[in-house]
Amino acid sequence: MNQSTLMRLSVMAGLLLPSFAYAHTGVGEANGFLHGLMHPASGLDHVCAMLAVGLWAAQMGGRSVWAVPLTFVGVMALGGALPMLGMSLPFVEQGIVLSVLLLGVLIAASVRFPLWLSSGMVGLFALWHGHAHGVEIPEQASGMVYAIGFMLATALLHVVGIAFGLGMQRLARERAIHFAGAGIALCGVYLAVA
Repeated sequence: MNQSTLMRLSVMAGLLLPSFAYAHTGVGEANGFLHGLMHPASGLDHVCAMLAVGLWAAQMGGRSVWAVPLTFVGVMALGGALPMLGMSLPFVEQGIVLSVLLLGVLIAASVRFPLWLSSGMVGLFALWHGHAHGVEIPEQASGMVYAIGFMLATALLHVVGIAFGLGMQRLARERAIHFAGAGIALCGVYLAVA
């Protein structure tokens, strides 16, 4: 099975599973390391955004390969702490959808920004993602163990995106990266209308 077929199947699977689209509804228990570790894989928005951060970082190359994903994970932790401090952010779900759509477009178009701009953009997206998960942690629960699991899973998804991006570059398959970005952008469109 080639890369293009695999990408199409992934997008179609996401389109056929509307309950998979948003990881922020009906999450159930949101405490404990395993819940945090499993949560990023529970929604199309998370999987697409986290893979996209890694893929875009790999596509930009240089220091971006590590700085952009680390920015995301660090700022996501800050975003997760905001609700626990009684602070809220506007347009969280819209921001999450925007992150998927925009990151997909940036990857598909091979857009390369300076490190400060790409890290800043990813940091803004991370605030929304982190905030959404901070809201889900029950008040009586200790969110620290959950957050460690969530941050580890997020970093692992970034690594998968980086590995795919670097692997495709080594194989001179830049086009596969563009198709992956287009697939992520299409998922963003779906999330916007779902």
